[in-house]
Amino acid sequence: MCQGRDGFVNLFNKKSYISLNQVTETKKVDRRRKTKEPSIPDGMWIKCNTCKNIIYKKEVTEYKLCPSCGAHFRMSPAERIAITCDEGTFQEFDADMSPKNPMEYPGYDNVIAKAQKKAGITEGVVTGRCQIHGQDTVIAIMDSHFIMGSMGSVVGEKVTRAVEYATEQRLPIVIFTTSGGARMQEGIISLMQMAKVSEAVGRHDDAGLLYITVFTDPTTGGVTASFAMLGDIILAEPKALIGFAGQRVIAGTIHQKLPEGFQRAEFQQEHGFVDRIVHREQLRDELGKILRLHSTGKGVQ
Repeated sequence: MCQGRDGFVNLFNKKSYISLNQVTETKKVDRRRKTKEPSIPDGMWIKCNTCKNIIYKKEVTEYKLCPSCGAHFRMSPAERIAITCDEGTFQEFDADMSPKNPMEYPGYDNVIAKAQKKAGITEGVVTGRCQIHGQDTVIAIMDSHFIMGSMGSVVGEKVTRAVEYATEQRLPIVIFTTSGGARMQEGIISLMQMAKVSEAVGRHDDAGLLYITVFTDPTTGGVTASFAMLGDIILAEPKALIGFAGQRVIAGTIHQKLPEGFQRAEFQQEHGFVDRIVHREQLRDELGKILRLHSTGKGVQ
């Protein structure tokens, strides 16, 4: 019970109250704090998966190299064309060729639509004719941004047509490979592309023409097991992952500890699967020298 009038008043005096003016001032302070906090636009920074450094995106040149450790970031076909082909010489083949859903795989149409929007191309490879240091050549560039460069029916068809065009025109062909393997949503239709492209490469070879493969990170699965390894000259970018099955799958199958970095380009070169590792900044010049040598039959000037 309250003890008299004074006790009743003191009961209310123990409580503290905040005026509306105080609330308004607090909100103003919060707004001022928010405006003073630095805002970082999306996509301004990238992380290097090799050295783990956070890199200001504008420090990365058109060659897409880590400024800290020199790691080669993955490139789109458009970026690759810009640093490889002579300016204004690239003429694309089959630009509108788009995949279907031959196996009626659930959700595959949506997967394709998302990949097309993300990569800005209709399929996982861009093919065409160009010049490299003045040398006419056919070029095919696979894109790891499109369902991890997986090989479906359209990828196989576009590469096959490019090789057949090179054979008809008696031109060399350069294929930049990157792939996670055959595209499971297309089943056996995807797997048969291994044989189809390899057969076209065989006819190109029978015609006595030059085929150069450039391994980029990663080149695995059915692409490695077919046309990627059929190049007359096989180049690779530094540290590129090259293999068929994944390291954990192999280790679990053979029950042995695998050598360190056994699927990297450097290991593959040491064991004879790669002819030369070429830094991206020197790759265009290297291709130009090889193409000039094989087109004239004379030594490089």
